This record gives sequence, structure tokens and C-alpha cells, in this order.
Amino acid sequence: MHYPEVMEQFDTLRPDFEPYGFTCEIWEPVQMPRPDQHDEIEVNFLDRGSLTYLIGGRRVTVEAKTLSLFWAAVPHQIVEFRDVENYYVITIPFGRFLQWGLPEHLQTQLITGNAICSDRSEAVSSRDSELFAQWHHDLTRDSADVQEIVLLELKARLLRLARSQHKQTSAPNRDDGLGRTSPNLEKAERMACFIARNFKSRLLIKDIADSVDLHPDYAATLFRKTFGTTLNSLVTRHRIAEAQRLLVTRDDQIVNVAFDSGFESLSRFNRAFKESTGMTPRGFRKHCRQ
Repeated sequence: MHYPEVMEQFDTLRPDFEPYGFTCEIWEPVQMPRPDQHDEIEVNFLDRGSLTYLIGGRRVTVEAKTLSLFWAAVPHQIVEFRDVENYYVITIPFGRFLQWGLPEHLQTQLITGNAICSDRSEAVSSRDSELFAQWHHDLTRDSADVQEIVLLELKARLLRLARSQHKQTSAPNRDDGLGRTSPNLEKAERMACFIARNFKSRLLIKDIADSVDLHPDYAATLFRKTFGTTLNSLVTRHRIAEAQRLLVTRDDQIVNVAFDSGFESLSRFNRAFKESTGMTPRGFRKHCRQ
């Protein structure tokens, strides 16, 4: 496999939660002096060796020829690696990932801070090296059409992973202390999914709470304690992610992008977009199209 002369490395100065966006890059392994956090689903794949992360304080080892993914909003850092020269890293914006509507058992594991790894015995696992190489090549072309193809292929690959994982995750793991099957955890996950399905509509905290039969105050507290973010923040993240997609793929006026993404006013959209991306919507569209 051919690798570029310059590979990505963790930047110790990058701010927490600065987004990577939708990417497929080749990284050089380093021991990270501090955790990273960003609001994307991260997918790793390496051809040889192993990487060991601390994810939310727990050690997770990623083996060669297996596909692994985790929600990168959970603090994570590489603490050890063996026989690895380079590895692929895919980052998928959290809002886009939730919009895919993948099986709930997969989403729940990720949102609650677990890493998921494929099994080498999966029928498709022998093709993963080719898939990652193709995705990396395609995304360097910086074409919106090609990006959509990669997203569809990646979604299909994760659906296969979810299918293979279902039997392993259908029974609760009582040894990790996470209480995955507790009613509160299920309700928090259901609220996240409800937001993903309805963020383009006018959403009140009461609407989200009603979807899981909880009082609004209790629902907001439960969600914040479970995921470390507020209900309104997650709604805004979804809307910004959708606005970014529309700005790149359509020529609509900015005001139409704002309303189609779920924002109720242009001023609120502009403010939220600048706070999230550091750019104005118009500047973001120009930057991406250049």
C-alpha cells in the first residue's frame, strides 16, 4: 500500500471539540500526551500491529485488520502502539451519523462511550484494506458527488458491522458497570435519536421529553448527565451539520439554507454557525468550493 510522505499527527495545541469534519486520512501513530475530544464518530483501521487507546478512562486495543469506531466526544488518547507505521482515521460528523438511522444497539454503545470493533471473521473484513484505500483516494478529490458515494459506502459497511455485532450486544454486559440496559440510559439514547429524526422541525424541550414520557426538567438533566451535552446543543449540532451539507451541495440563498436546516431566523443561524465553525455560512461555502 502506498502512503503519503507527510502523514497526519495529533496536534497537542488543537482546542477541544474543534471539528475535523468528514475526512479519511492516513495518520502516523504517536503517544498522545493528552486526550483529544471532537464531536465526530471516529473510525480506525490498520493493516498491521495494534493501537491501544484510553477511551473514557478505559484501555481499548485496536488490532490489525479490524474496523473500530467510537464517539470521539469521549476523551481518547493513544497510550501505546506496536508494529504500526501508519493507520487510517475516518471522522464522521455526529449529526450525520445519527441521521443514518443505524440500529439502536450500535448507536447506544457509541453514545455511552463504548468502542466497537469488527471481527476478522466478517465476510467483508478481507476487503477493508481496499475500501479504506479507495475512500482515502476519493476524498482527496474534494468532490461533493464523490463524497456522497463514500458516505453511502461507509454507511453500508457500518450496517454490516451492526448486523455482525447484534448477537454479541443483545445481551447486556454486566461487567463493565455501564448499565447499558437501564431505563434511564435507554431514554437518553431515544431522545438523541428523536432529535436526529426531527431536528428540522421546531423542537421544544417538552417535545423531546414527551417522546420518552419524562418531565422536561428531568429529561434535560438526564440527557446532560448521560451525554455531557444539553438537548438544545445536540439539536443545534444537527442543524449546523445539515446546513454545512446544503451549503456545499446546493446553490440556495443563505436564508433558505437556514430555514431548511431547522433554524427559525437568519440571525440565529448566522450566530450559531459562526460559533460552531469559526466561519460565516457564506465564507464556509466559498472555502469548501475553492
